[in-house]
Amino acid sequence: MTATRIDGKAFAATVREKVATHVTRLKESHSITPGLAVVLVGEDPASQVYVRAKGKQTVEVGMNSFEHKLEADTSQADLLALIDQLNSDPSVHGILVQLPLPAHLDEALVINAIDPAKDVDGFHISNVGLLGTGQKSMVPCTPLGCLMLLRDQLGSLSGKSAVVIGRSNIVGKPMAQLLLGDSCTVTIAHSRTQDLAAVVAQADIVVAAVGRPEMVKGDWIKPGATVIDVGINRIDAPERGTNEDGTTKTRLVGDVDFASVAAVAGGVTPVPGGVGPMTIACLLANTVTACCRAHDVAEPEGLTA
Repeated sequence: MTATRIDGKAFAATVREKVATHVTRLKESHSITPGLAVVLVGEDPASQVYVRAKGKQTVEVGMNSFEHKLEADTSQADLLALIDQLNSDPSVHGILVQLPLPAHLDEALVINAIDPAKDVDGFHISNVGLLGTGQKSMVPCTPLGCLMLLRDQLGSLSGKSAVVIGRSNIVGKPMAQLLLGDSCTVTIAHSRTQDLAAVVAQADIVVAAVGRPEMVKGDWIKPGATVIDVGINRIDAPERGTNEDGTTKTRLVGDVDFASVAAVAGGVTPVPGGVGPMTIACLLANTVTACCRAHDVAEPEGLTA
């Protein structure tokens, strides 16, 4: 048995097409153009790459992209003043502050300064509470992308046993809430879980979001289970040789040992090309959803939890 390779890149393209169609409809029927504001503080290289990709894809689906790049030593007061300005700007429907922030800035304070209705990352404490109580909220992009992939792969998730490995506020906890919302029986496992392999072996659905390279092995997996790998880890790849400066070349791997898991599972996401592309696609989807809610028009179907 060989698992279906769940192609997140292809599915993300269909999500972006749906977003673009809805953006066109908003423009034609309501003269509204959704707008996404991204705030980047400092020069973190990975964050710069993400912000560029987000801006490019925002424009490609027909939305307005507003980028605010601030110096690394920007004060808390100046950052909060910018967020306040974006909160009150009617052309901005989604606000994303790129994390991590420089150490002198209070991440929680900054996130909770964003208007919850414009919090397209879904990290504001109000959205966390709404999601946890099963109410309409903005949902974090990565878990929302995972949920879309699972629904596409399995149809109804009702009654299935799901194990989420990892308890972060960004992925693990909201993922568990979304799976509960789709009537799964959910276990959150983590580094302190006793006999983690035995816990995972009971699951029809496994979401690995623990940040440890290739930790989840094939012999942990129930035959036919669906495995979603959220991890992105860079490891040495001596088989690829060395860089010009003599350092060992690297490669990206997930939290799942892909080869051994693919031999047992019914479906598994690769890294790269699995969950990663879904995150930005869901950010665009959340921005359109926020715009529709702000203007009290019908939300796009299939783009929310």
